[in-house]
Amino acid sequence: MSSRDLPSSLPPFLPMHNPIQGYDWGSHDALTRLFGIPNPDGKPQAELWMGAHPNGCSEVSAAGSSQTLSTLIDAAPAAVLGEATLARFGSLPFLFKVLCAEKALSIQVHPSKAQAEVGFAKEEAAGIPLKAGNRNYKDPNHKPELVFALTPYQAMNGFRAIPAILALFVRVNLPALSELTAALAAARNEAGLQHFFHQLLVLEGTRKDEALAGLLAYAAAHQDEETFALITGLAAQYPGDVGLFSPLLLNVVTLQPGQAMFLDACTPHAYVRGTGLEIMANSDNVLRAGLTPKYIDVAELLDCTRCVAKPDDQILLSPRLEGTVQHFDVPVPDFTFSVYPAGEHALTTASAEILFAIDGDVLLKQGDETLRLEKGQSAFVPAATGRYQLLAEGRVARAGNRS
Repeated sequence: MSSRDLPSSLPPFLPMHNPIQGYDWGSHDALTRLFGIPNPDGKPQAELWMGAHPNGCSEVSAAGSSQTLSTLIDAAPAAVLGEATLARFGSLPFLFKVLCAEKALSIQVHPSKAQAEVGFAKEEAAGIPLKAGNRNYKDPNHKPELVFALTPYQAMNGFRAIPAILALFVRVNLPALSELTAALAAARNEAGLQHFFHQLLVLEGTRKDEALAGLLAYAAAHQDEETFALITGLAAQYPGDVGLFSPLLLNVVTLQPGQAMFLDACTPHAYVRGTGLEIMANSDNVLRAGLTPKYIDVAELLDCTRCVAKPDDQILLSPRLEGTVQHFDVPVPDFTFSVYPAGEHALTTASAEILFAIDGDVLLKQGDETLRLEKGQSAFVPAATGRYQLLAEGRVARAGNRS
């Protein structure tokens, strides 16, 4: 479908008005500092959502009127999404965000597509309400994610190698966990790590209290190391939580601005602090593993967790360069993500797209049709738009999908 096939009521570019989620862990000033977005109520602003998710759908403007993005898609699905995307996904398959973490998010695992389909059907059959506190699956989809750092962005991503985990627990030397550590030393494989992880998750009573007290005492004496400084900071936010052991289990990384990483299904991870762009499959499925007062279904979590190491050299996602354009390739079709530098770029839609102006004004142009975005603003580009020009004074993030 070319731009000539655009319905007369559908312009090539639509400015977006995006909801902000006020989760408790959100920053009070990041959106204001980076993009001039006001926060008149002074409340946490955790995530700016760009997409058609029912829990926070963007609005788009055309011909002086505004409508939800989902309404626009429903009115002309093939033109807006592209015929191949419509056939494969049936809806916009990605959700694009600005994520601003002032406090740590829970340690979490996202199920695979197959696991989500089975789990969702099971909970639907059991009649568990979608908003119930003990509901694991909100939809039948997977939730792979990519995060691109706009500020220094601290996170945890994937298990450390088993020898590294053992070395840390041996260093900390917690008598309450000595038998557990010895068991991992004797079974340095996926089953051994799963048992170790499981037993930490179900720690309780005096044993848990003693182990955490020893961990925090050791961490207090080693604040010059990122891992132990992180444990101390997390303890102030989540006292008494078994998730405080997670920095010893998981890779701790601080992305520098412009760096990115991919978070795959079945991989434990947590965002700790910082602001970044995040793009994910259009899902809300989260299985929690600590640093949270919310429900933790240990059995379901373990079923959906691959207890294998994520090598250090696989944490950062190196971009594929096309001239000065950075394409961050991911192993899923649900989303694509690229960053364009300042300058003029000739683009062609392969799907519906969302463009976000990172640090300068942007002009979108197709014939006589133009749209100007200021820093922090976004535009929706229907799949049927076809060829257009991007004239950027700063970096622009471009989100789409493969079909």
